[in-house]
Amino acid sequence: MATVLGHPVIVHTDLGDLRGTTEGGVGVWRGVPYAEQPVGDRRFLGPDPKRPWTGVRDAIEHGPLPPQGKSFVGGGRDDPKSRDEACLTLTVWSPDTSSSLPVMVWIPGGAFVFGAGQFQLYNGSRLAANGDVVVVNITYRIGVFGGFELGDLGDGFDDNLALRDQIAALRWVRDHIAAFGGDPSRVTVFGESAGGTSVLALIASPAADGLFSRAIAQSPALPLIADRELRAEQAREFVRRLGVPVSEIKRLPQRELRRTAGRLQLESAARTPTLAYGLTYGVDLLPRHPVDAARAGTPRRVPLIIGTNSHEASMFAWTKPPMLPTTQASVEAYFARVAPDARQRMLAAYPHYPRRRELLAFASDVMFGGPAWAFADAYSAHAPTHMYRFDHFGFSLRMLGLGATHGSEIVHIQHSYASYLGRKIHPLGRRLQPAVGRRMQRAWLDFASQGWDTGEIHWSNAHDWPVYDTERRCTRIIMSARDTVVSDPDAQRREAWAGLY
Repeated sequence: MATVLGHPVIVHTDLGDLRGTTEGGVGVWRGVPYAEQPVGDRRFLGPDPKRPWTGVRDAIEHGPLPPQGKSFVGGGRDDPKSRDEACLTLTVWSPDTSSSLPVMVWIPGGAFVFGAGQFQLYNGSRLAANGDVVVVNITYRIGVFGGFELGDLGDGFDDNLALRDQIAALRWVRDHIAAFGGDPSRVTVFGESAGGTSVLALIASPAADGLFSRAIAQSPALPLIADRELRAEQAREFVRRLGVPVSEIKRLPQRELRRTAGRLQLESAARTPTLAYGLTYGVDLLPRHPVDAARAGTPRRVPLIIGTNSHEASMFAWTKPPMLPTTQASVEAYFARVAPDARQRMLAAYPHYPRRRELLAFASDVMFGGPAWAFADAYSAHAPTHMYRFDHFGFSLRMLGLGATHGSEIVHIQHSYASYLGRKIHPLGRRLQPAVGRRMQRAWLDFASQGWDTGEIHWSNAHDWPVYDTERRCTRIIMSARDTVVSDPDAQRREAWAGLY
């Protein structure tokens, strides 16, 4: 082993030397810059390649989080608090720097408003140790500096900055991960929510070709991707409200930019089918919406796991955010602005509407279920696709009335039961890992590490997870004690949304 518990670990990359440390029996390098930082004149521009350095650079402490508000995801004492626009860093965990191991690259979520790869919820040490893989967590620009589209303002403003950052990080992985014991030809990208959305956008982006060979999209939220025309209109309104020439925007204080974009975010759900923050299609980096690209067969055809949770919207119902229609009034408003002629037909798939359970199911399908089914139907015609529905929830989520809510599967894949959110979801997880966590992590690791010679999926329990196709739509239902496979488990709802998509 190239890592020794308790001693620093130095790796030699083409950019320079990095000194890390160890954690849970694996080497870890934090705060590794994968591009030049997007500050000063680089604000609102795509990332430039990182310049080499001399000497040994410490990679012990996390880099800053992207500017964002407080989030319960990163609410623990061990989660970093520093925030800065100079946030383009990543974290690497490796069990053996002298090997050539499969690589898993995690893209965190947060609606392109919150999130960072540094949060303990996403700690990759257990994945690396349990699966003999190299894990890379990336942090990218969000909010007004990365998730807010200003590309149509002209010179000095690039489109899809969040996606450009992710591609830059994947290029860094391609060029430098071998120094950490990773095999750049065996890279799996995986992410949740906005991270899952990004995974599907990466599949559809020509610029990401050859940067990964497998993909996992957990609860992707494809309504976070809007067309260029809508984003351009939003950018013009942003400039109007700032009240300054476009040439002066780069020099405005962070607070003013964030406040103006935040107001547009709150208003967007009442006026459009998408949100102000997100990705943009109809540009060179992302020519088509991922669903349209999948239907045309244009994306790179990599094996894919895609799925959602059974109670995605339950957590959002507490705060009633404008982006998810969790009340009868917001459901009716959704139909009025998006699909007034489809109201009666679609609500027939929710026969007990407007009861709470049906409201939550509808909201879940608006953002997560409907788009995921549409993508899986289209993509499975071209590449091996595996669909799941995560139904497990423990005592804490049961008592809160949340069920298998959005993001609750993450702790089981990462085994991050000691994180702030992990302790809330599974208080006993640190001492007794639930069976669902052992099964789910093993499936993710097997998917990322096996079957590369043939291009087929050969994990230990493959017979329990058939390939998804439009004939049977086999879906793995992940439950507490065991998993089962069901053909088209949400057929009525899926068919309703197929008519809209």
